[in-house]
Amino acid sequence: MREMSNLRTSVQLGMAAEILSAGGKIRLRAFGSSMLPTLWPGDLLTIEGASCRAVVPGDLVLVLVNQRPLVHRVRGKLEHDGLVRWITRGDAVPQCDPAVWPQDLLGRVSSIERDRRVIIPRRQFSRAAQVLAWMLCHGEIFRRICLRLHSLRQSRGQQQASEDGNG
Repeated sequence: MREMSNLRTSVQLGMAAEILSAGGKIRLRAFGSSMLPTLWPGDLLTIEGASCRAVVPGDLVLVLVNQRPLVHRVRGKLEHDGLVRWITRGDAVPQCDPAVWPQDLLGRVSSIERDRRVIIPRRQFSRAAQVLAWMLCHGEIFRRICLRLHSLRQSRGQQQASEDGNG
């Protein structure tokens, strides 16, 4: 996802990196559309510290790219002369991010909360999800419509939760 609003300042980012490197967990709200259809704006992500050895292609990871925190999917691993770098990319973007060094790999997404449901991220896409991701990546109008429908659904869900709490 583009930028995690909870990690906008370098102090917050440093604290999050420390928590994750010590094996802790953090929770972040997702923003942006680069990880559609896997992640939607408003999803609540639980991110756990993970060693580079534990991360495999298909994992969703929190990484620093140009000093910006992103949650993207690991697409591959580069090894050269004992140095390891990770290749990441958003599910709904056509190009990969610059290679990520081990110190810039902060953690792995262990769960996603959406609409009061907990989702465990999958490493493999179904054929339908692959097609949807391609459409979201290459169809700007389709992406806008989907995001608008998602926003309306979220608003309805918040309104319903508010009414349930008052009733």
